[in-house]
Amino acid sequence: MNKFLKDESGATAIEYGLIAAAMSVALLAAMPSITTNLITKFATIGTAIGK
Repeated sequence: MNKFLKDESGATAIEYGLIAAAMSVALLAAMPSITTNLITKFATIGTAIGK
C-alpha cells in the first residue's frame, strides 16, 4: 500500500493534461483576432493581385 501511495507516475500525465487544457483555452481566446487579421491580409493580397 505504501508503494502505491508514493507512486507519482500518474501525476505527470495529469500535469500534461492541464497544460494541454490551458493551451486550448488560450488558442480559443486568440482565434477571433487571428482570423480577422488573416482575412484582412488575404483581402489585401487579393486586391493587389487583381489590379
